[in-house]
Amino acid sequence: MLKLAGITAGYGGTTVLRSVDLVVPPHSVVALLGANGAGKTTLLRVASGLLPPSAGVMTLGGEDVTRRAPNELVARGICHVPEGRGIFPSLTVRENLVLQSAKGEEAASLDRAVKAFPRLGERMAQLAGTMSGGEQQMLALARTYVQHPTVVLLDEVSMGLAPKIVDEIFEFLALLRSSGASLLLVEQYVTRALDVADYVYMLNRGEVSFAGEPGELADEDVFASYVGG
Repeated sequence: MLKLAGITAGYGGTTVLRSVDLVVPPHSVVALLGANGAGKTTLLRVASGLLPPSAGVMTLGGEDVTRRAPNELVARGICHVPEGRGIFPSLTVRENLVLQSAKGEEAASLDRAVKAFPRLGERMAQLAGTMSGGEQQMLALARTYVQHPTVVLLDEVSMGLAPKIVDEIFEFLALLRSSGASLLLVEQYVTRALDVADYVYMLNRGEVSFAGEPGELADEDVFASYVGG
């Protein structure tokens, strides 16, 4: 279980998150909704160790990991897929996947990646940066499958992609969940996010304005959140 309690964070003298409480239970999908600038990406950066909070505590499996470095959190099972792909464009697809694999498990990791996204099997020798946007996103997501994470943080992974690719992305998210991972999902397609979510949190100007199950959330609440009401 990933738990954030009383998290306050920001950049320089600007506070973005204010006393945020959020829980990602085991084997669950949590959707994080809110308008641009609400603090969604900042929260994921705190959860992945990229941004230390100025106040609050983060625990993983009951252990305090508030000040852990990103590489330590990766070793403990947190995997962050940032907005804007998150790959090494100058490396081949194979090299990207091998780099993310545990030592001695490279071949198995490649097999898992290709089973999840068969198209990557046709691109192994290709430089990652020369692939289409959809293929690059498949590569970024495939590493979440080869690393065997317990919690995956996903920031707008369908942004800018064709509808057919978005369908493939959401099929993969279902596969990822079935493998035992929990997902904290920031997603522009709100309806699709709510369809797969067990729990929903809404951020409004850095504060949680709603926390509960998708069925408790009215359409007008979603609209109000995205216009900053």
